[in-house]
Order: sequence, then C-alpha cells, then structure tokens
Amino acid sequence: MSVDLLVRDAYVYVDRGWEIADGWIAVKDKRVHSVGKAGDEPVAAKTISARGRLVTPGLINAHHHMYQNLTRSYAPVTNGSLFEWLTGLYPMWAGLTEESVYASTYVAMTELLMGGCTTSMDHMYVHPRPRLIDAQIRASTDIGFRFYATRGSMTRSVEDGGLPPASVVQREDDILEDSVRLVESYHDAGPGAMTRVALAPCSLFSVTERIMSESARLADKYDLRLHTHLAEDPEEDRYCAEVYGCTPTEYFERVGWASKRSWVAHFIYPTDAEIGRLAHAGVCATQCPCSNMLIGGGSADAMGLRARGMRVGLGCDGSASTDHASMWLEARTALLLGRYRNGPHSMSARDALDIATRGGAACLGWEDEIGHLRPGACADLVVWSMSDVALAGAHSDPVEAWLRCGPAVAGTTVVSGKVLVEDCRPVMTELGDVLREHARHSRRMQCLEA
Repeated sequence: MSVDLLVRDAYVYVDRGWEIADGWIAVKDKRVHSVGKAGDEPVAAKTISARGRLVTPGLINAHHHMYQNLTRSYAPVTNGSLFEWLTGLYPMWAGLTEESVYASTYVAMTELLMGGCTTSMDHMYVHPRPRLIDAQIRASTDIGFRFYATRGSMTRSVEDGGLPPASVVQREDDILEDSVRLVESYHDAGPGAMTRVALAPCSLFSVTERIMSESARLADKYDLRLHTHLAEDPEEDRYCAEVYGCTPTEYFERVGWASKRSWVAHFIYPTDAEIGRLAHAGVCATQCPCSNMLIGGGSADAMGLRARGMRVGLGCDGSASTDHASMWLEARTALLLGRYRNGPHSMSARDALDIATRGGAACLGWEDEIGHLRPGACADLVVWSMSDVALAGAHSDPVEAWLRCGPAVAGTTVVSGKVLVEDCRPVMTELGDVLREHARHSRRMQCLEA
C-alpha cells in the first residue's frame, strides 16, 4: 500500500516513552499512518530523508499576541515593566486595521513554522476595528496553518480605571455578540480541524465581571475553551484586592472559570493552596519564559506546577515583549530556567519537549490528535536542522542535543500532511509581498504618536 509522505532515516520521537532510532514515519490522508524502524518502510508518493536528524511532533504555542510583531523592539518601552510597556504601546495598537492584522498574523505564523510550531493559538484582545479575527483566520487558511483563534476583549479604559485608551476597548454587548458570531462562523469541533475558536477576555483587570461570567456561560453552551492572563504581575494582586476584595485566583474561581475548559497564561504569583485548587479543577497553565525574563517579572515554576498535577504548556507571548516567535527557543529557555531554578536534576530536554507538545495540546484541549505522532494523530511534524559544527561530538542522545546544542531550526515542517517549510525555507510564494505590506503598516503605526 502506498502512503502520501514518508520521512525516513530519522530519530523519531513519537511520544513520551516512545522513540525510534533509525526510524521512519509515514503520512496518509493528513494523518500519521504508521511508524517503524528502517527496513520495513512503505512505498510513498514523496520521500524525505532526514539524514539522521531528530523528528518530533510539531510544537504547540499556547499563548501569543501575533499583532504585536508590528511594534517589535519599540525602543521607548523595551526596558519597561509590564504595565509600562502596555501603556506605552496601547496608543499605537489603536491603529490596527484588517490589513495590518492579516500581515502580522501571516508573518507570525510563518515565523512559528520556521521554529517548529505547527499549531498556535492567538490571544487577540485589542479591537479598535471590527472583524480583525476574521483577518487572522484568512491568513491561517491561506498558509495552511493549524490555528486556535481566541476572541479576546477589554472593556475598562483609562477612564474606567484600566490601562488602555478608550479607542481599543469595547462595549459588553458588542463583545458578546461578536463572540457568538465568530464561534458560529468559524469554530470547527470536528476531527482534524484547522480552525477552532475559544473565548479569552484579556485579564481580570481589563474586563468587567459580566464579561468573565458570560464568557463562562457561552463556553458551556457551545462547548468551548476559555483563556486569560492570570497572576502575571504583583500589581494584579493589588488591583484585585482593591476592586474585588480577593486575590486574582479567588476572583477567577468566583466568576466560574475554575474548570477543565480553562487555561491561563503565566500564573506566576499564586499561593500553594491556589495552585492545588486550580490543578484539581483541571485548569492548565502556559509558561512564557522568554517574555517573563525580558520583562523581569518572574516566571512560573513549570515543573513545580506539573508536580502538583497541573498540565503546563509553552507560549511565545507577544512580540512586543519577546521579539521572536521561536518555540524551539522557548523550549530551550524553559529548560535552562527550570534547571537554574530547581537544580540540574529537576528538568530534562524530554520534559521541555513534553511541555512544548503534549502540554500545549492539553492547554488547547486537543491531546487526542496533536502533540504526538502516534498512528492516527494529525500529520504535524518537524525534521529539525542543526549545523554539523553545532552537533559535533553529540552522538549519544539526539533529544538532549536538540536543546543543549543549537541553535536549531525547522528543516522541514509538515502541517496536516502538507510541507510548509522545506530546506529551512517557508514555501509560501506570497511571503515577500506580505513582508512589504507588514513593513508599511509597522512604520505607519510607529509614527502615530509623532
């Protein structure tokens, strides 16, 4: 029997506890058809030789703000705290349009593919104009990227005691109506979906209690995931104490979000008791190590959360704070940060890879189909590329070498059985035109304050 694609001559990391040296993986009808050792490969319409390289499931980005690559490394706020760079950038983000969001999403997804990511969510919470998420979905469809859009929102402007200007917040009814429209228009709950939608109010200090509780109600009605920032900054603790009379986690529980539907970004400052309660409730967390370290606001203890029973994924976070979209770099940084924090025996490269694959899939509620390469899984995989110089001497453990050596990039990235990166280059012929449009929009936005 013939298959559509065969990747051979590889070290295949199929899933945690299942690795095949000198192995192969076969793809048919957008699914992993079979895996095995050299010598019994099926006939294939297309064959890729990995030349001994590591093959893994595609990495999963569980927290991002793609539009922010329009204001990458913006000098006036690069060394600010979280709240300082937010207040500095909100006025520029008020200039977002459908065209600029399409370009920023296209660039972000291409960059993610080059860093080995095959599925990403995006937390789009700035809405100065309507139908910006529609533009994101057009970009993901044009590329062929597996996309989990989230309908973010803000209702509290500076006038209401929040951080953003009035130009980027919305009325409660408009948010809820558009949430329903997006879900009914785009959310695909079926097997092998390329587009799904979740509800994602920005943060506890940027939306009203009604938006939080109504989002939870809509999630129950439509069987959706829920996402928000939680316990990211000590200033959030002070805000919740003054406004709600409780901690951020207690407020999160009060509005009905402590359930298996929810995953949260950062979760840096909970108490031990709060960690235990949310883990027991089935809430997942996303660590964004590079962003957290650049802002200097602390970072979640990923392995500590896992030890308490909480599923943990990885995220790039927004380009405004991280300035890159490489999930390989996030995985390596998570490994280094974990070992720096808890000692050399606390975390391995396999732990980091598990967080970046299975952990991200758990955040998205999608473990049955993505985050592993078992037969029947979606055919999302990466053949990793690293220079011979970087790998010289690394013979005993390809998975450890993947993060301990480097840098590594995606030599081949396959999404739903389709090659989107080949020989370390994205295959999209429109990329040059999109980059020129991106540059035009980026320069326009960065001159808005002048």
